[in-house]
Amino acid sequence: MLLLTFLRRRGRGWTEARSRDLTDFEDWRRFAEANPKRIGGSKWDREQAAFYSLYKWAKDNGHVGSIPVSTVQSRDYHGSLVTTPTRSKDSRPANVHWLTPRTWRRWIDVGLRGHTAAGVVEPGWTGRTEDRNVAFVRLLVSSGLRRAEGGSLLTFEVPQRRLEGGRYYRGQVAAQVTRGKRMRTFYIASEAVGEVEVYVESSRALAVRQAQRLGRYEHLAGMRLVDEVTRGLKPKIRWHDRLGVEGERELNLLTAGERALLFTEGRRGPEPLWLWLNEQGLPLGIHSWDGVFREANQRCARVLTPPAWLGMDPHRVFAPYATPHSARHSFALYMLVVLERLTDLRYGLSPEERRDFRLLYGDPWFLVQTLLGHASRDTTVRHYLAPVADLQLRSMLDAIDVPARAPMPELDDTFARIARESEGIQDFGDEITPPGAGA
Repeated sequence: MLLLTFLRRRGRGWTEARSRDLTDFEDWRRFAEANPKRIGGSKWDREQAAFYSLYKWAKDNGHVGSIPVSTVQSRDYHGSLVTTPTRSKDSRPANVHWLTPRTWRRWIDVGLRGHTAAGVVEPGWTGRTEDRNVAFVRLLVSSGLRRAEGGSLLTFEVPQRRLEGGRYYRGQVAAQVTRGKRMRTFYIASEAVGEVEVYVESSRALAVRQAQRLGRYEHLAGMRLVDEVTRGLKPKIRWHDRLGVEGERELNLLTAGERALLFTEGRRGPEPLWLWLNEQGLPLGIHSWDGVFREANQRCARVLTPPAWLGMDPHRVFAPYATPHSARHSFALYMLVVLERLTDLRYGLSPEERRDFRLLYGDPWFLVQTLLGHASRDTTVRHYLAPVADLQLRSMLDAIDVPARAPMPELDDTFARIARESEGIQDFGDEITPPGAGA
């Protein structure tokens, strides 16, 4: 919209834009002192990518003769020649946030469970969706799933805990809800599965009962009642709608919007298969989780920041700050440290044996790359695990006892040392004011 307004003031329609117009627009957006809301290189790159998509579509369909966006050519992962918009020199490759495991525990307790700085529930706290929110955050932190991937899960896609137990359970995330459009396996901690089960059997079940009693599902547009979920390498969903029209589609190819329409016939009427529901018993939109995190961040800042520093803590010294994607970042950091440690504990490898093991099976960086679903190892190293790239993790972990259970609180000291030596990692203990946080 800003670009179209800029062009109109110059007397041009969007199909008449020239390269000089885009250059002048960038100068205004980024560098003009008269602009009170200048942006950085990363945001400009995102805007320019949108402009490129628009004008490429326009050129392919004969609306313009050329693309006014500055571009470069390079080779992609498969060696093919691709054209992309020019990137700004001052853009950051990723806006990465890490929280250590104990900091996540602190953030969840204060932000989602209503605890005070003293660790007790605040008088008058009414966490109506507390179990849902805690279960979702535990899911993301322990699995590394993206917000859209975890937020669009169906009830039967959550791994079920087995009688014989286990530390981690395996699940499948459907291709259509992933960024790379490729199905992949994810692993989730047993404790996180337990949190999800508690939510399903408590507040979720109550929300469904109330919605059924009030008839909210009776006239829901587009509802599809699932008759069968087939088994095999490519499971399919078979359903019928209110008019009796039958249909089927491969589970792997269902979009988030289609998933939100899937219901099953329960004992008291239709029940949604979408895992995460709002208080009305309807599917919770994926973007709604941003509001949950925002409110939790605001509460952490209010409860943990000394009154004299409220609104004056840009570096977040007193209170942790989290986003859905920082759960993914933290998972990557956590798994690197744990996998390094478990490799040594499991196999007792010498340096030579470790080198042979990595050649055969891949090192922890490769394993984390697989868990995150990245096509390139470089993406994993550059965007997610940079803080620990130069640390001698083996020597740091030598003094740590054998971990007995997830989430391995025995490693808190290790993560604290990593946080002290690396920029951008949030680590908060039980104290209200972190060491060295004075005036």
